[in-house]
Amino acid sequence: MWKILVILLCLTALILLVVMICDSNRFVKVSYRISDRRLKKNCRVVLLADLHNKSYGKHNEKLLAAIKSSNPDLILCAGDLITSRSGKSMEHAKELVRAISAEYPFYYANGNHEYRIYREPQTYGKMGASYRAFLKGNHVRILENGSVLLPEYGIRITGLDLPRGYYQKLDRTKLESKTISRMVGHADRNDFQVLLAHNPVFFDAYAGWGADLTLSGHIHGGIVRIPGIGGVISTSYRLFPKYDGGYYEQNQKKMIVSRGLGSHTIPVRLFNPAELVVIDLVTEE
Repeated sequence: MWKILVILLCLTALILLVVMICDSNRFVKVSYRISDRRLKKNCRVVLLADLHNKSYGKHNEKLLAAIKSSNPDLILCAGDLITSRSGKSMEHAKELVRAISAEYPFYYANGNHEYRIYREPQTYGKMGASYRAFLKGNHVRILENGSVLLPEYGIRITGLDLPRGYYQKLDRTKLESKTISRMVGHADRNDFQVLLAHNPVFFDAYAGWGADLTLSGHIHGGIVRIPGIGGVISTSYRLFPKYDGGYYEQNQKKMIVSRGLGSHTIPVRLFNPAELVVIDLVTEE
């Protein structure tokens, strides 16, 4: 009997290993549709988050093909296309940015990894300055506590650049909507407000500030997912995170959390493939 049990355990472990290897090296495309009366024209958005310098195929050709086949009007980044590790190459992320920024308007908000390389040159040297210059040289609009109005769509896009204290693994700083107002200004209710905010745990504050649609990442889908339950652990080592990935709504305010395109802290995925997010923002009939 015990031999059968051992064989079953070994088979289970082998199956889980195969699934983990597959899920750690593939991505799926997920789509959402959101309507609002303030939208003046339909707009298709591709959301990028948490690539962490991963490449799907040579020169990220598989990811690039999936983006192009989606036929987006613009590209939004919710942060962490790179990994803040001193001396680590950023070339895979650069190849992707270089290719898509030549074809589509590209708006980039920072994640915690961009924040580090930009603000801590004593640790990361010229890594931040080099990456910022690269983005600007490729006509990427960097939104660091700033916004841009797209009048033809009736959309205002704001990028929230949260300091490191809002990403602490154990004792995280509390975020209030008035703090967001001090950082980025007040939300104009006449525009459809899209907020790029890397860390989704502060959804209450984002909604309270006035974000009609918050776009986030950071949690990597909970790294390991239990079917029917959800993500097991966040990148901040918190069990069963509330906003692990997908669509959320409260008081008519919406949030989409990307499960991300790569990994770094715990470099595996199980029942949790990476995802490319496509969002159709449509006028309300």
